Amino acid sequence: MPAPGDPAPTPPPTLPADLPDGVVMRLLRRDDGPALAAAYARNRDHLTPWEPERPAAFYEADYHAERIPVELLSHGSGRSAPLVLERDGDVVGRVNLSDVVLGAFRSAHLGYWVDAALAGRGIMTAAVEAACTHARDDLALHRVQAATLLHNEASQRVLARTGFERIGTAPRYLRIAGRWQDHALFQRILHD
Repeated sequence: MPAPGDPAPTPPPTLPADLPDGVVMRLLRRDDGPALAAAYARNRDHLTPWEPERPAAFYEADYHAERIPVELLSHGSGRSAPLVLERDGDVVGRVNLSDVVLGAFRSAHLGYWVDAALAGRGIMTAAVEAACTHARDDLALHRVQAATLLHNEASQRVLARTGFERIGTAPRYLRIAGRWQDHALFQRILHD
């Protein structure tokens, strides 16, 4: 316990975060291109119904090698937190806090996915919880927002388990799987 007048101890950083089944959530690294391409290629069928249409190059390491510096620049300027889920050296998912707005809003958007082989094991619930802790403790955010397709019940269960509340429906919100689709909107307030 610090003596009176001593500065409060600095809390440990929230990343990397240990998750179930030996998965670790960490910040994206410059050399993650090949592992990202392999993860997206391995999960192509699993992710296609939930994501925007992707060009063929998206499943190649060079595509991600070009995008990673952009993502890290955005992170360095405080506009995002690009995170990966890693297990035994393989990327097995992503969690992204994007569109960070500070000032009076102090909010970000949350996006995430986990490898099809690891779905249903509580990994994504733990990852979303860890991302919210990172948003609150390291990024000093007040709120995180997420959107899911109306029929994405698995993702909505993750949000419900991690304290998100449904706040509405956004018609034709995002172009997913080749068409504009309605989304359920959720938020989690990180501070009372």
